[in-house]
Amino acid sequence: MDSKKIKWSTLAFMAFSTVWGFGNVLNGFIYFNGIQSIFSWILMFALYFVPYALMVGELGSAFKTSGGGVSSWIFGTTGAKAAYYAGWTYWACHITYIASKSSGGLKALSWAIFRNGETYDSFPTLAVQLVTFAILILFCYVASRGLNPLKKLATIAGTSMFVMSILYIIMMFAAPAINPHADYVSMEFTRQTLIPQFNVKYFTSLSILVFAVGGCEKISPYVNKVENPSKGFPKAMITLAVMVMVCAILGTIAMGMMFDPAEINANFDAYNSNGSYWAFQKLGQYYHVGNSIMIIYALCNAIGQLSTLVISIDAPLRMLLDNEDAREFIPSKLLKKNDAGAYVNGIKMVAVLSGAIILIQSFVPGAAVVLKQLTKLNSVCMPLRYLWVFFAYIMLRKAGEKFNPEYKFVKNQGIAIFAGCWCFFVTAASCLLGMYVEGDLFNTFLNILTPIVLAALGVILPMIAKKEKANN
Repeated sequence: MDSKKIKWSTLAFMAFSTVWGFGNVLNGFIYFNGIQSIFSWILMFALYFVPYALMVGELGSAFKTSGGGVSSWIFGTTGAKAAYYAGWTYWACHITYIASKSSGGLKALSWAIFRNGETYDSFPTLAVQLVTFAILILFCYVASRGLNPLKKLATIAGTSMFVMSILYIIMMFAAPAINPHADYVSMEFTRQTLIPQFNVKYFTSLSILVFAVGGCEKISPYVNKVENPSKGFPKAMITLAVMVMVCAILGTIAMGMMFDPAEINANFDAYNSNGSYWAFQKLGQYYHVGNSIMIIYALCNAIGQLSTLVISIDAPLRMLLDNEDAREFIPSKLLKKNDAGAYVNGIKMVAVLSGAIILIQSFVPGAAVVLKQLTKLNSVCMPLRYLWVFFAYIMLRKAGEKFNPEYKFVKNQGIAIFAGCWCFFVTAASCLLGMYVEGDLFNTFLNILTPIVLAALGVILPMIAKKEKANN
């Protein structure tokens, strides 16, 4: 047996820590009316996440020598122009993500310092957004100097956040035995309390769940490093889905012991902004340790958000501009590097676009509303990159025996193409429906305008590049 091969169980845990986080439990709980989110999670895992993860496995297996990026899958199945658009989409989606990391990092720091959510939310929105913008500019400078010592910091913070989310579930279930007289919310597990209402709010929130379970394409390079890929990889992915589902359900029940959905619905913006911190603060109260657990969580979150900010400025840009196959569609000015090897003009473009989102929100009443809007904007924009995964899969299966991957999701061609089309449709429909926010015209407008502006920019750049070549 090859000692370098990864055990399927190891891959499942690697994927789990990549895909899952505490914020997913909170978002599911507050957007889907408490424990009613359990039904939606199960539906999402069975009908979307499992086939998605197994399709990624087949793509990774088919393109084992290309490093596993979505752009290389598209290049292999469709061509260079489509590969450019895939790389552009991946980069463009991170524009909204970068804006949210600046805000999220600041929020986490305020909780670590002030130990409450009200202080941060009471600051004038303009002042908060200007500080957020200043943080973005500072971290763009850090990225431009090629300084990436924060990669290790992001990994450590990510791992600690993952540990904290598992710890939350264990400690919350143990709390009633340790402190039986504390103030817990009683839950009823009946058909009425578990089955959600399928109304406008429900369908326009589905993008939150799609965003939560996405991103498993990051582990595609490891498909062929697993022992016996045709059996080991699907076993790892199904184990991943089971672990994520168990965590989502147990995390939701743990949160249901703490928070009343009626109170959340009455103070939605506050819970969206502060819910995760209140959860760890309450946990500290149950265990008589004050704010210590919450402060540890807030510091881990702050380090994680700010180190991910630098990586999100740098890594997606490199994925787009380092791609030799897509370079012919990119104007030469964007390919300019400084003495530190960073794409300076590309970083400036990130600062302008992400900065514009931050500054537009200066006119929003309250910092809590800004964080709610960024959560929704991310849930609309980030899953758009998954569309390329499913498109690549459909094209892979249409190519017949051309690529011949070692591992196949399903052998039947018709079922495979239907699964790819189904996941493509679910992603596209969730993103489009997610653009609408009931009673909030500004947020709806922002959700529609942002993807249009980013898509238009992606179309304009090849035109500039073509004109540039014609003039030379």
